[in-house]
This record gives sequence, C-alpha cells and structure tokens, in this order.
Amino acid sequence: MSAPAPSPLAIVDAEPLPRQEEVLTDAALAFVAELHRRFTPRRDELLARRAERRAEIARTSTLDFLPETAAIRADDSWKVAPAPAALNDRRVEITGPTDRKMTINALNSGARVWLADFEDASAPTWENVVLGQANLIDAYTRNIDFTDERTGKSYVLRPDEELATVVMRPRGWHLDERHLVDADGTPVPGAFVDFGLYFFHNAQRLLDLGKGPYFYLPKTESHLEARLWNDVFVFAQDYVGIPQGTVRATVLIETITAAYEMEEILYELRDHAAGLNAGRWDYLFSIVKNFRDGGARFVLPDRNAVTMTAPFMRAYTELLVRTCHKRGAHAIGGMAAFIPSRRDAEVNKVAFEKVRADKDREAGDGFDGSWVAHPDLVPIAMESFDKVLGDKPNQKDRLREDVRVEAAELIAIDSLDAKPTYNGLVNAVQVGIRYIEAWLRGLGAVAIFNLMEDAATAEISRSQIWQWINAGVEFENGDRATPELARKVAAEELDAIRKEIGEEAFAAGHWQEAHDLLLTVALDEDYADFLTLPAYQQLKG
Repeated sequence: MSAPAPSPLAIVDAEPLPRQEEVLTDAALAFVAELHRRFTPRRDELLARRAERRAEIARTSTLDFLPETAAIRADDSWKVAPAPAALNDRRVEITGPTDRKMTINALNSGARVWLADFEDASAPTWENVVLGQANLIDAYTRNIDFTDERTGKSYVLRPDEELATVVMRPRGWHLDERHLVDADGTPVPGAFVDFGLYFFHNAQRLLDLGKGPYFYLPKTESHLEARLWNDVFVFAQDYVGIPQGTVRATVLIETITAAYEMEEILYELRDHAAGLNAGRWDYLFSIVKNFRDGGARFVLPDRNAVTMTAPFMRAYTELLVRTCHKRGAHAIGGMAAFIPSRRDAEVNKVAFEKVRADKDREAGDGFDGSWVAHPDLVPIAMESFDKVLGDKPNQKDRLREDVRVEAAELIAIDSLDAKPTYNGLVNAVQVGIRYIEAWLRGLGAVAIFNLMEDAATAEISRSQIWQWINAGVEFENGDRATPELARKVAAEELDAIRKEIGEEAFAAGHWQEAHDLLLTVALDEDYADFLTLPAYQQLKG
C-alpha cells in the first residue's frame, strides 16, 4: 500500500512577502510536508529523551562515555566518506545571516566556506526565513546584487571560482515554525522548513555548479539525533533523485552531552559526515544548563575568562581533533567574534593579536579550519592556517594519538582558576538586554562592544546570571548574586541605554520588552531550556 499523501501545509499569521511564491512552491511545500509527516514524531521523542537525560544528570552530577556504544569507539576500521573537492579545504570559514548584503559579502570574503545561518545568527521572522532562501537561490543563479540606500554603495558577486562554498545551518530540533502548520494546526519544525526549502530548490543546482548541499547541524545532543538527520538525508536524496552520499553535514559539538558521543555521531552520519566543529558559547551554555544544580564545582566564571585554554575546554577541543582525524573528518575550530572598529586603531591592534594567537593555537593543535565573524579577520585566520598547512588542503594526517581524555576532564569546571565578578554580572546583563532587543527587531547577529553576538552569547549571559544567583555566588566587591541585584543592574543598564541613544530611539525600540524577558529567563526558578522559545512568542513577523 502506498504511503498517504502528505498533509497540505497552511501559511498562518504571516503577511504575504514579495517573491514568496518562488520559495513556497506547491512542490517545495509538499516535500516539507512529507519530511514533517515522516520525521516529526521521532523529533518529538528525541526532545522528550533530552528531558530524561537532563533529569539523570541532575540526579548524578556526572556524565560518561556510553557503554552501549563502546564497540563503535573500539572499531578502528570505519571512516567517514571522503570529502568532496569543494569541502576539502576549509581553512577559514565566515559565518553570518542570509540577508542580501551579507550573502554577497560572505561569498566574496575570501573565506573558503560561508556558514549561511538560519539559526543563531538569524531571528526567525517569516521575512528572514523566506527571503533568506530567496537570496541563496539568487546567489546560485547569479541574480543577486545590492545597493545600500544609506551609502549608495553597490555590491556584486565576484567570479564563481572566487566565491566561498556555502554550508547552510538550519534551526535546531527544538524550534518550531509557527507560520507553517499541517492540517491539524501543528507547526512544522523549523529544521525541516529550513532544510527542506533549501534542499528542494538547490540540491541539483549545487551539483551542477560542482558543489553540493552541505549543512551545519546545530545543538545536537546525542548520536540518536544524528541518526535522525542521517535518515532525513537518505530520504531527501531519493526524493529529488540525486545520488546517496551527495549531502555532507558538519555537526557542531556545542552541547556537553554530544562531547561524550563524538565518534558515535560521526558513525551515524558516516556516509554524509564532513566533520565536527567546536562551538564555544553554546557549549558553555549547555554545561550550565545541564549541571545548574550540581553545586559550586560547576559554577562558571565570567564568560570572557573561559578561554579555549581552560583545562576542560582544552580537553574538549583536543578530543574533537583526535576523534575527527581518527575517522577521516574535518575538525573545525571556534569563532573569532571581534568586530573591527573604524575609529580606534589601538583597539583593533590588540584584538587582532588575540585573534592571531587563537588561530595560531588552533592550527598548531591540528584543526583543519576555523571561524571568523567579519571579513577583516579572514586574512588573519588565513595566515595562521597557511603557515601550518602550506599547499595541503587540511591536516587530517595529524592523528593526535598523543591525546588521552578521560570522561571527568570534560566536566572539570573547577580546574579553571577564575571566579565570577561583579563586572561579569554587569556585562551579562548588558549583552543580554542589548542582544534580545535587536533579536525582537529581527536581527540575529549584532555587534555589541566590538564583538559579534548571536543567540548563543545571549544564552550564556542569562544562564550565568541564573547560575550565580542559584549558587549564591559572592563577588569580589562583597555583593552577593541575588534577584534583587540583577534587577538593580538591569534597571541601571536600561537607564544608561536611554541616555546613550535618546528618548526617541529608546521609545521606538523593544528595550523594556528585552529587559523584562532577560529577567524572566534569568530569574525564574523554572529554568527555560532555550531563551529563544519565549522570545519567539514576542517576535513580530
């Protein structure tokens, strides 16, 4: 008996967009509907499993490598599929949302890869979701240009051979798309909307360009979640009639639970795996979220004090490189988030030296590439990796067999000799309010204090406030972290913003909403799994 026809999908509570009919075709929506019908029940089961695992961590305050998958880790014979030519050299990757200007600038940046982001660097307004897809279609058909109305500057694509290879990041499993629902009124997971529309429109087109449909998979928490993605890829390739193994996926190891299942994640995706990435801020957020009731030994200091040289972060990155190279996969390093100042050369000089040191360390440790947030950082990161790689596309031949990481090392938070500070609390409040306000205006990647912030940095900010209060942290000035202190700091920041931007701009923004939402997710006894879930309810459009 043939499978039932997919439920028709309805667009709800969304103003019509110019060109949406080019993206939301009947055929594309039928594909998304079939993804939803086949795979959303498993997605729901996996989200429930996350909650069960988190309850177990709360009970035991520990994690370990999985005994039931020991045979996969012990079997040295398996490798991931060889990298396609377009993804073999990934020495510098630039990240950013898919608005028209960013699309052109990222493709032109000189980076080898552009992470085209529908996740943490994009607020999921319907306009961003749909027109971001249109911009990528336009890029692949070379029908994209942009003129800045403010400056009059025009942007056009360089020749094809000079453009970055696109690796697209859909939303994580936990986020739904409220504007696209099935016949029962159930929202389609955002991951299936983003992946489905992109894959349906571009898979064959990318093959014709000598590339392919490549993806970054965010916020994966287990190898079973990777298995679901692999099944999605197998179905999708058959559906549109392209060869199995055409898809390539790089998984962000940005949750603490995934750090214990790196080999298993690569194994599940082995015909479609391209590599793993070390995503710093979400990783710290995941540690706080999972061990938030684990006592003083799990209390993180100020986020900027947790560098990649912290012992538990070093264990994580070294294990990632060893795991990837053992299995023939790329190991991609973390983000350089600095945004150069057009006014302060000294600030730039100091920051560029920090970026260079960070990228030198990653290249020296065996990473095959790394992330930057701004085109001006591409040459700095490129120089670091060129010095180590030369003409080689990667250093997967560096097996790092010297690395031995025990389970306890990954969660040895108290191995870091640093404590939370009052200024750290102030910074967390500042970044939280300023980022959430921009997100509520539809901006997911925001320059704050010369750093490119996205949803991950907002998550670590609010999580640290929550953790410090619930752990009763005492700061160096004698103040204790309390809800009252957080409210006082937040009120002072709101006043400072009003003075900084003026009454008119303040009134036109979402500042009070952002202030209130930050305090809700930072102070509620019932810790929200993701800031973006309640924020999405307040997002207009």
